Amino acid sequence: MFNRVMVANRGEIAVRVIRTCRELGIRTVAVHSDADAAALHVRLADEVVRLPGVAPGETYLDVEAIVDAARQRGCEAVHPGYGFLSERADAAEAIRAASLVWVGPSPEVLRAAGDKLQARRLATDAGVPPVPGTLEPAVSPADVDAFGGRFGYPVAIKAVAGGGGRGLRVAAGADDAPAAFEAASREALAAFGVGEVYLERYLARPKHVEVQILSEAPGAAMWLGARECSLQRRHQKLIEETPPACSQDFAAGIGDAAVVVANACGYVNAGTVEFLVDADSGAFYFLEVNARLQVEHCVTEAVLGLDLVAAQLRIAAGEPLGFGQDDVRPGGRLAPRGHAIECRINAEDPSRGFAPTPGLIERYREPGGPGVRVDAGFAEGDRIPDAYDSLIAKLVVWGATREEARRRAIRALEEYEIEGVATTIPAHLRLLAHPEVVDGSYTTRTVQGGALDGLAPAATGPEGPTLIVEGRSARLWNPAMAGSIRAGGGDTGGGASGRAVLAPMHGTILRLLVREGDRVAPGDAVAILEAMKMETHVSASAAGTVREVRVVPGSVVEAGEVVATIGAAGEEGERP
Repeated sequence: MFNRVMVANRGEIAVRVIRTCRELGIRTVAVHSDADAAALHVRLADEVVRLPGVAPGETYLDVEAIVDAARQRGCEAVHPGYGFLSERADAAEAIRAASLVWVGPSPEVLRAAGDKLQARRLATDAGVPPVPGTLEPAVSPADVDAFGGRFGYPVAIKAVAGGGGRGLRVAAGADDAPAAFEAASREALAAFGVGEVYLERYLARPKHVEVQILSEAPGAAMWLGARECSLQRRHQKLIEETPPACSQDFAAGIGDAAVVVANACGYVNAGTVEFLVDADSGAFYFLEVNARLQVEHCVTEAVLGLDLVAAQLRIAAGEPLGFGQDDVRPGGRLAPRGHAIECRINAEDPSRGFAPTPGLIERYREPGGPGVRVDAGFAEGDRIPDAYDSLIAKLVVWGATREEARRRAIRALEEYEIEGVATTIPAHLRLLAHPEVVDGSYTTRTVQGGALDGLAPAATGPEGPTLIVEGRSARLWNPAMAGSIRAGGGDTGGGASGRAVLAPMHGTILRLLVREGDRVAPGDAVAILEAMKMETHVSASAAGTVREVRVVPGSVVEAGEVVATIGAAGEEGERP
């Protein structure tokens, strides 16, 4: 086993890897940006290396700096976690070229799996049908329209190098095609450095099911059960569970299909093969390979009693895992037991379209009790930076049955105390009590179909706002959120003070949608802002003519900064 490992990530996954390394007797070297100088993963690591700057490109995505730091500190291996460098073939190559071990699949596998079109071709050749779609990049909105004419709308426009919901847009009809194509291409370029997109048929009521794979050598993949991840907002997951809440008739088939795909690309280490399942027929379609550890790997650990990070390290070190496929089948010594549910606790306000809410965590108390695990990247007094994603922690619960796990999750969420920033906890409580979630019939359309409409605290008292869940009052430990939540939701983007259109948060202006002299109506988007890995529309709150635009694409703005000003009809300089 390794003596010293560099953890090339931040937040809860860095904390997660550091803890496993400590149990294995491995010293850890953490990297941190200036924004993360006092972060929890920095406090837990044995050694730390500063990466000057804040932006991901100059810190956590700087391959040369990561390699130099690992070599200087005498590391033998680099664990990339998930996100950032985890699926970058060039990073894996650079680390290997420096005589370091990359804890993950090979650069060749990363290229095969990371290019979604290549992965679709690979799955097709292996006999695992993908979601109907293109096998070549789409080059213009006309391609979207032609595809929609053949297969019907809606059409999913997806980044060729994408993942995690980035670079994904849905065109509901021909009129939506130009804007959706442009937005998907723009976000793909910003997130992955490649703006190419491809097209898929957008299934009306699918379930999103993924299979955990683990492989000690090429051609030796095994599957460790399936997880359901259908509860999503903006194509990013909110709640995951294992086993899936849908019919188990397909389970063996989907696991075998995942192994076929993994072996076809020579997969080694941990990863996930994702599928869309028709909610009515149970038929499944290959979606993509995530060549890394997934955020939701914890639920698989909960039902199997395994440490997947430890398994990753053993494989990378050339050590045997000590178990095989038969051990994790029913009746095996590591057979899955019970049911597990994970809730992603993000710094987002679900009443405002899940707008990010970076800031200071003024109070933080985790739940406990039987079957409760919390993987957190922050603690009380920490500040959630606006430069990265919004994940605070993952709440993972286990129960002997799905219903026990669901009720335990509700109880734990009610105990969770977070003050200072809005969180997704109210959304989790609402969803776990929703009839489609209770009976397991939910799909990827459940959230956007109105499951969270009218989300608002029932009352606000000295102990904080409350929400009625399954007929009883659940406290929401976020008093600051009470004033911002409105029945029926609200503006998901920017805001305006009088006639000034203000940035809702710190971020980067990606695109301007108006020019001086343009007329706007209330709710019209004025600009697109990227913050915490999300795009947000900065919108006008009043009708009038744009008098002045104070930013340009690429401008970094602070919360409350004026983006543009609007003149009302009848004012000097306003054209009737």
